[in-house]
Order: sequence, then structure tokens, then C-alpha cells
Amino acid sequence: MNKTKEIWMTGFALFSLFFGAGNLILPPSLGVKSGFDWWIVVLGFACTAVVIPIFAIYAHSKLQGTLFDFGKKVSPLFSSVFCFLIYIISISIPSPRTAAVTHEMAVQPNWEISPIVTSIIYFSLVYVFAINRSKILSIIGKYLTPIIGLIIIAIVAKSVFLDPETYSESTFSVPFIDGFLEGYQTFDAIGGVVVGAVIVISLQLRGHTTFEAKKEIIQKAGIIAGTGLLLIYGGLVLSGFLTSSWFETSASRTEILTGISKLTLGNLGTSFLSVLVSLACFTTAVGIVTGASDYVRGISNNSNKAFRITAFVGCLIGVIVGSFQVDFIITLAVPALMFLYPITIVLILLNSIPEKYASAFVFRGVVFTAFLFSIPDFLSFIIDKELLEGVFAVIPLASFNLGWVLPSVLALILTNIYIFNRKARISN
Repeated sequence: MNKTKEIWMTGFALFSLFFGAGNLILPPSLGVKSGFDWWIVVLGFACTAVVIPIFAIYAHSKLQGTLFDFGKKVSPLFSSVFCFLIYIISISIPSPRTAAVTHEMAVQPNWEISPIVTSIIYFSLVYVFAINRSKILSIIGKYLTPIIGLIIIAIVAKSVFLDPETYSESTFSVPFIDGFLEGYQTFDAIGGVVVGAVIVISLQLRGHTTFEAKKEIIQKAGIIAGTGLLLIYGGLVLSGFLTSSWFETSASRTEILTGISKLTLGNLGTSFLSVLVSLACFTTAVGIVTGASDYVRGISNNSNKAFRITAFVGCLIGVIVGSFQVDFIITLAVPALMFLYPITIVLILLNSIPEKYASAFVFRGVVFTAFLFSIPDFLSFIIDKELLEGVFAVIPLASFNLGWVLPSVLALILTNIYIFNRKARISN
């Protein structure tokens, strides 16, 4: 296969691995609630749902290892704990959520089937794809991604030609921040550090063994995937805005996506949406389970038995959690996201910047700072927020659940100043 075709196929595969349940149901809802500020919301959403995930892919192209490599500069123990938490949360929340969304939007409207039955069938197929992982890139890249793209393009294109009499006003006080935080629920930053390793190994299995060859393919494929995600997210948010007058602001995310499909695609809307949801959710679940299984195999002397057992356990958890309602799973995810997302983001960015600005000392300082200042965000979702008013009052952006951002930037600057001054003293 020539290099250009490999890059495009890998880019399609990355896009499809990223594009799951949250990526479908979140943007239209943002559009309905954003009013004429929809483009500002897109910018915020793109930061956490496009830019950071693609930086994760870029970091993987430099590291070409596993998720463990993302945090090893802090310490091996930290990285092991970080990996454990990432994979546990990935197979416990976003992976099962794909089954729940598939049931509520694609199965339940057409058949009287119990959610647990849907989950069993769904994750049985996920397991089959995961243990045949050498075929993941070719199957996803060649067949599933083009179908997903065509269906979304049809929905977005048709919504542009609708002629609503009015548009809903924005319900967001700070549209950029609301979009930024909603991007957390895509899990794409976490997805980036997980599925990036899947791409690295898949390329090795396809015969790409040199470091530079894999680096070039991964980086260019990341740009393709990121461009696709940005266009799709922007289109879905715009569709939500253009159809906003047909929905109450209290409408659920799944209701809005279903309604837009019916408005744009008529009686066939539900059928198209069912296919879209099933394909997008399924590819994400396969990527998550495969990534977790790869990691366990890597720390188990490349044991295929460990890979299969991990894939089975991941699918078993998916069956159990995936039988719950989508809203319950989303609510369950929030505290975990407030805790892990800041650490994940700073690790991605530290692994992306030049080595001279990202020594082990810098890693430790920035990661510890992000961890420390993300604690109030985490606590605000499990205890009474009034108890944290004093903390939020003194930390910049804390009231927006972004109290970790400025302290982390400051830690990056100060630790680098310290390192460069130290080197200057030694050299003199």
C-alpha cells in the first residue's frame, strides 16, 4: 500500500475511533442552547474535543510507546496509577455509554428488547473485533468511517436549507467556557492517549517498523482526523442552532439529535440515525477495549492470554454498566472527568512540546499543580458547592471549574526558569 493511501486510511480510522456516543449527542444540544453564539461554543468545544485529542496523537507519534510513557517522567509509580485509572474509567464509563446510547436511540425505538440484551449482543461483537485487532484499521478505515461521514453530511446539509421563523436565544453566560467544559464529556482527550497507542501497534502489524515512517503517518493522519472532527462538530452545532426553534431548551441530548434527524431526513430519519449511532458508538468501544487490552498485554510479557482476558473483562463491565440509562452514566462521569481531565491535558501538552522545555522536573511540577488545583473542581460535584465558595473566590477561573489552568501555566513557566537558571549557574 502506498504511503498516501495509508495516511488517509489511518486518518479515517482515527476519526472513527474518536467519534462515539458523546460526539454525536453533545454538539446538537450545544447548538440549540447557544443561539447566535453557536460559533463561539464551537471554538470552546473544539479545544477539548479536537485540539487536545490531536495533540495526544502528535505526542504518541513522538513517543511511539504505550500510555505508560505519557507519565513516566513524573515517576514510574505515578504513571502506573495513571494508566490504571485511565483504563478503568475508559472501560467503565465511555465504553458502556456507547452501548446505552445505541440502545436508547437505535434499538429501543424499533424493538422491544431489554437494555441488558442489547449490551450482551453489543459487547459480544466488540470482543470479536478486539481480539481480531490486526484488522481494525482496514475495516474501520475502509467501510465504517465513510458511512458515518455521509449520514452526518446529509443531516447538516439538509438543516442548512430549513427556514425557521425564529431562533432560540443563548442560555449560556460564557459560551466559550460552556463549550470547553462540554468537550470533557466526549472523553476525547482520554481517548487520544488510549487509541493513539492502538494506532502505533496497528501500524507495526501492517509492516511499518521504522520510527520516522510511523511518525509521519500518525502526524498526518492526526491532522486529517482533527479536520474531520472539527467540520462535523461545527456542522452539528450549526444544525442545532438552525433547528433550535423546534426544541425546548430542557430537551435531552438524545431527543434533540433524534428530532434533528427527523426534521432533516423525514420519515427515514430514525433509520439513518440508528445506523449512524450504531456505527459511531461501536468503533469507539472497540478502540477503548483494544487499547486497554494492549496495555495489559504490554505489562504481561506480551501475553496474548492477558490480552484476551482483559478484553473479556472490559466487555463484561460494558454489559453491566451499559444496561443503565445514558443520563445516569453521564452523571456518573462528571466527578471522574473533573479529576482526571486536567492531569491528562497537561500530560498531553508536556509530551507535545520540545524536550528542552519538558524535563522530568517540569513534568512533576506541572502535573502536581494541575492535580492540586483540580481537587476543588472534583469536590464541587460530590459535596455542597457553598462549602467551597472561599476556595473558588481566590483561585482564578475556579468558578468555571477551570481553576487548574492558570496555576499549571505558571508552574510550567517557573519550573523552566528554574531549570535554565540552574544550567546557567553550572555552566559558569
